[in-house]
Amino acid sequence: MPLLKKTAFGLILAFAAGLAAAAGNTQIESFNQAKKTLEREVYQDHRITFYCQAPFDSRKNITLPAGFTTPKHEKRAHRIEWEHVVPAENFGRAFSEWRDGADVCVDNKGRNFKGRKCAEKANREYRLMQSDLYNLYPAIGAVNALRSNYNYALLPDVPPTFGSCPMKVSGNRAEPPEYTRGAIARTTLYMAESYPKYRLSSQQRQLMEAWNRMYKPDEWECLRAKRIARIQGNENHFVTEACRAAGIRQ
Repeated sequence: MPLLKKTAFGLILAFAAGLAAAAGNTQIESFNQAKKTLEREVYQDHRITFYCQAPFDSRKNITLPAGFTTPKHEKRAHRIEWEHVVPAENFGRAFSEWRDGADVCVDNKGRNFKGRKCAEKANREYRLMQSDLYNLYPAIGAVNALRSNYNYALLPDVPPTFGSCPMKVSGNRAEPPEYTRGAIARTTLYMAESYPKYRLSSQQRQLMEAWNRMYKPDEWECLRAKRIARIQGNENHFVTEACRAAGIRQ
């Protein structure tokens, strides 16, 4: 093969590899299916909530840590919910169906609707983003509710919001426990790279890149990513590279 053709062929392969590495979820379109898959095929032997490290059973019932309290949503404190680390609203607002609705978004009384339900109904790309397994973590329902769609930040002067659980929510910001920050960073960077609709602010990117460097993965983060890659068919290379650097085999 002539040198020019070899060079061009190599560039094409490199470009294709880059696209593959950056590809997000292309397999799972249903949020309900995603939750069931995580419960049965990823967390079946690691039923521990993300922020507060509370054990839960196969029926989603939680054993709350000693000293856990919540200022609101007490009824949601005893069940797990699947938390989007990158909140669905934060990428959903990039879709016109979320903001403005669509022709197909009409309820049985003839009224137009928009927001999450319309984006789910009308846009496959949104459904794939919402159902990406890498972005979903089990959380105590009350914690999920109070974290809402807030960006992560450092809140040094704010006490823990949930008693013994070192998660803080204040104003429109949330400070996660240190033991979650590496996974949060690698999830957020993956979502920003994989989905052009989701754009990180420069401030958020700097924070996530710093956390990615500062907080190394543990064996569970690496195993979780390996299981998800097998199911979903794509890799979160931020986790893979961090696990390799930490000497953790996947």
